[in-house]
This record gives sequence, C-alpha cells and structure tokens, in this order.
Amino acid sequence: MYVNLPTSWMSHSFIKNKFLITSRSQIDKIIQSSLKEVNIDTSLGKDLIEEAIADEPSRRVPDTVRKVVPGGLREMIRDPNLSPEKKAHAVQQHSQEMMKNLLESPTAENIGEVMTTISEIVDLIVTDNETNNYLLNITSHDFTTYTHSVNVGILSISLVKALYGQSDGHDMHALGAGFFLHDLGKTRIDLSIINKPGKLTDREFEKMRLHPEYGFEILRDADKLVKESRIIVLQHHERDDGSGYPLGIKGTDIHPYGRICSIADVYDALTSIRPYKTPMPPFEALWIMQKEMLHHFHRDVFERFVRLLAATVKT
Repeated sequence: MYVNLPTSWMSHSFIKNKFLITSRSQIDKIIQSSLKEVNIDTSLGKDLIEEAIADEPSRRVPDTVRKVVPGGLREMIRDPNLSPEKKAHAVQQHSQEMMKNLLESPTAENIGEVMTTISEIVDLIVTDNETNNYLLNITSHDFTTYTHSVNVGILSISLVKALYGQSDGHDMHALGAGFFLHDLGKTRIDLSIINKPGKLTDREFEKMRLHPEYGFEILRDADKLVKESRIIVLQHHERDDGSGYPLGIKGTDIHPYGRICSIADVYDALTSIRPYKTPMPPFEALWIMQKEMLHHFHRDVFERFVRLLAATVKT
C-alpha cells in the first residue's frame, strides 16, 4: 500500500511522509510511532483488504525464494536489543551470504526477495547512525563479486544519505536495490574472467565491459527495472571525462546516482585484497583517487565522499 503519514517528518523515523510499504519493518515502525492513523492512497497502491491480511501468516513462500535470504537477517535488523556493533557485523555477514546466493541463482523470485530485504537494510542505514558507522568500518576487504556488492551498497547509500539527508525527492529503497545489484550482470560473464588472478587481456576486458548491459537485461526480464536501478546498473562505470563504459557519456550526462556508485565502486576496489595487489588503507585510496583519478569523478560528490569517510572510518 502507498501511505501518507499525517504528521511532520521530524516526528517519525522515515525519510519522507509519503511512500510505498515494501517491508514488514516499515509496518513495525509505524506501529511503534505515536501516530493514531495512516492515510492510504489507493490511486498509487492497493486498498486495505481484510481477507489478505487475515491470510497473510499462512501464505507459503516458494523454497527457492526462502533460501536466498539467510534465516534471521531480517530479525537481526529489527532487533532493538542487539547492540549497533553486533547488528552491523551480523547484517554485513548475512548480506554477503544473501548476495552470494542471489548471484548463484538470479531468478526473478530471488531478485524480488533480495530487493525486499535490501529495503530493510536501507532503512537501517538511514535511520540508525551508530549502526551505519559500524557498517562503514567493517566492510570486508576480500574482493569477490558478492562482498563487493555489499560494500558498494553500504557505501553508496551512506553517501546518498550524506548528500541528500531527509529529502523526499529520492526513493531510497529503489536506490539501495540499484547499488547492491549494480554488478548483477557479472553472472553472465565467464568465471575464468571474473576470478582471473591478473590483468585481463583486451579480449577479456571487452567481455567484462558487457556486464552493465547484462545487468540491465536481467532486471528488465525479471520485471524489476525501476528508474533508479536502470541508471545505476548502466552508469556505474561511466567517467566524468567520457572515458568510461558502456555508453562513454560524460559530465552532466551522467546521473548523480551513477556518479555515486562509480566513486564507491572504485574506492572498494582499491581497498580490497586482490591476488595481484595488496589492499590500500582508506585514506591512501582516497589520495590516489584525488591525485590520479579526479577527472573520472564529479568533484563535489567526491569531496562529500571524502568528508563522509573522514568522519566515520577509522584508520
């Protein structure tokens, strides 16, 4: 259902008053608030159907869907008694497992279930500053597609939060899905290329450059291609000077969401362990990005990323 909370956004934990209900945690937060009523806009979502609510506990979820999200992940996100540090470690570990399961079986059902869970992770990052800070400090440095997906998702949503704060103009759940799933197209790239312990040949790199378009196709075929995910999946390898791919666009042609993911993507690659290189400490990576790669990024967005990490990441 699409709801409108009849109160100031400062009196509740959501980033805007009007939004689509996509997760149980949102309902729990509404119940825990001081609101006496919630308005439902039936022109933008479904009406209240008593039969559907009565039947909800007995609905069966297909096994292929239930298995992709680790048991207990959502409960840990919602647990008010779990310390921010423990919650951050649990969310990071279970999110990696979730992304690994999805990349092994990127079906439409699994994508939908993962997107629902990502919405809850996004809510946690946006509303819980302490847990968010721990998440920024414990990102895994073991570079695999699934750990990279989680790291870039956490970094990107944190940067969106820093850039736009409580603005109603951004669908944070859709953005979270795009950031976490930005490399989904790599499931169509041969593993010998993905896991190669060295520099790719020109032919291999040409194949690797196809993954943004493959990701676009996977989400489109799964009927999960919202505007935000389309932008992020297609543009996360575009560069401000036009040297990126797949479209080679530059400057203002690159959407801010694409710019955000691009910065997080490069930073995580530099700070992660590879078979052919050692990981850089956070501020050395930022120094390299500033001195040698600044023409790849939008300067204002990059500077805000540096301030975010300087305020939260421990050396």
